[in-house]
Amino acid sequence: MSYEPINVLVTAIGGSGHGEQILKALRMADPGRYRIFGADINPNCPQFSLVDHAIIVPPASDPKFIDVVLAICRKFKILAVFHGCEPELRSYSAARQQFFDAGVLLPINNCEVINLCMDKCLTGDFLSQRGFSPPVSRLVTTFTEALHVAPFPLIVKPHIGTGASKDCFVLQDPRELQAILDFLKVGTGNPLLIQEYVGTPESEFTVGVLHDLDGQYINSIAIRRELKSALNLRISVPNQTGRLELGPKLVVSSGISMGEVGKFPEVTEVCKRIALELDVRGAINIQGRLTSDGFKVFEINPRFSGTTSLRALMGYNEPDILLRHHLAGERITPDFPYRSGMVLRSLSESVASTVAADAWEELVSL
Repeated sequence: MSYEPINVLVTAIGGSGHGEQILKALRMADPGRYRIFGADINPNCPQFSLVDHAIIVPPASDPKFIDVVLAICRKFKILAVFHGCEPELRSYSAARQQFFDAGVLLPINNCEVINLCMDKCLTGDFLSQRGFSPPVSRLVTTFTEALHVAPFPLIVKPHIGTGASKDCFVLQDPRELQAILDFLKVGTGNPLLIQEYVGTPESEFTVGVLHDLDGQYINSIAIRRELKSALNLRISVPNQTGRLELGPKLVVSSGISMGEVGKFPEVTEVCKRIALELDVRGAINIQGRLTSDGFKVFEINPRFSGTTSLRALMGYNEPDILLRHHLAGERITPDFPYRSGMVLRSLSESVASTVAADAWEELVSL
């Protein structure tokens, strides 16, 4: 089938984050459906070789960032923009009306969902209030407060921002707790999130629930994570707490996932209810572990996942689905079938791209 290509811009395509994942998923769509413009702040971005038109843009923290993106949309008649990192998500969310006025589709959740899910304290409170029983967690400023959150082991993590398990620690005793509190200079002006460690590495899932941008449910998918290599692990330490139910090793996963893809109703049904309670618009990714007390959700990413291309390989292509539905008017059958099976990842090498990326200063006059 032939198409008039739809011009789509994906920003922050480098860094192996969800921008790269969205780019790869769109490349798996029907040939000729999309003309992909890829943007990044790095002129040596290896993903530039995968796009039809490469552009260097300023970082999301630059006051000109939104004006630059909108100017690119005007110049190249872009019909949809996908963010590829969380700083961009915040910038796009604040400027959503400007994209709407420009006639550009911005597949992101409502401000309320983004703000809630990017704060782990608010996320935990929301889940508890709605009866989903997340791991016990608390924002603390003293050793005494931290010591009474839950039995060891404990997880320490930032409470703002999501994804990739950045700056996480596993603590197994009071000595380690005190050391981390001292190292991070925790105090009244610098609180720390302490969270109960739950489940085993073999029971960890990353779950996607997709709604259209009007809030109608489309489908769900889960990956039971394979956590056995340096690529997938942020932390892996011997379990010295005596709590045998947690397994021989205490593990925190990295942001690079792989594993067994499937419906897994024991976790997707819970996540579908969470997405409904949140009033999701677009994609959302939920992470947790299946325990004897049910599925314990410890993080919600209000965006496309770092496993977007893995899902697309199995016939569950979220960016393509939203574009087909909202730009081409295609009706998407809820709970459409997709394949199940093991999807693996590895590192790959390439010679630095010779693609000539256009710098935004040369493309637009603001």
